[in-house]
Amino acid sequence: MPYRLVIVRHGESSWNQENRFCGWFDADLSEKGREEAKRGAQAIKDAKMEFDICYTSVLKRAVRTLWYIMEGTDQMWLPVHRSWRLNERHYGGLTGLNKAETAEKHGEEQVKIWRRSFDIPPPRNYIVCLLLAVQDRRYASLTASELPSCESLKDTIARALPYWNDVIAPQILAGKRVLIAAHGNSLRGIVKHLEGKERVISCTDMLCQHALDPSHTGH
Repeated sequence: MPYRLVIVRHGESSWNQENRFCGWFDADLSEKGREEAKRGAQAIKDAKMEFDICYTSVLKRAVRTLWYIMEGTDQMWLPVHRSWRLNERHYGGLTGLNKAETAEKHGEEQVKIWRRSFDIPPPRNYIVCLLLAVQDRRYASLTASELPSCESLKDTIARALPYWNDVIAPQILAGKRVLIAAHGNSLRGIVKHLEGKERVISCTDMLCQHALDPSHTGH
């Protein structure tokens, strides 16, 4: 039987707008991002897609994007599950820095390595890691080994896949129609995983490529 998975990357955040590395910082949607999320909702409504269960991260730009979709498709009653494992990649010491200024300081090639390589993480930031552990209730249950101080794409995939394998995939295989609203790199990890396997999921609708701005890189 065919299964349907709809994946949506959040709309533009305020830090996307400011060209800053965002990662685990909880930036909200910009005005443009809210409009993008509404267009995503309209695309789903026009396609007459209905869902049984939704998943998102614990970061408000993804959560709010999901809210716009649920409201715009009159499916606000759907159950929603949030997990830090669907968060954006943790940018460590780059968090909050302007991308252009960082390239001027460290060189275009070094910043490209930090942003685009598969297994080379950005500089660590133990202070941000400690603040998350001590001050943010969202991460209070995480162990020291689970709470990152920075992440490569490889690291992001490694912490997202257990949630996919143990929680989301079983719902799809049980026949549930699943919607995920999350982030460029956590979603990229899931898609990379699916592309490397036989087609367990026979229909993956990347609506973010059509309804949202495809120029976004998920930072």
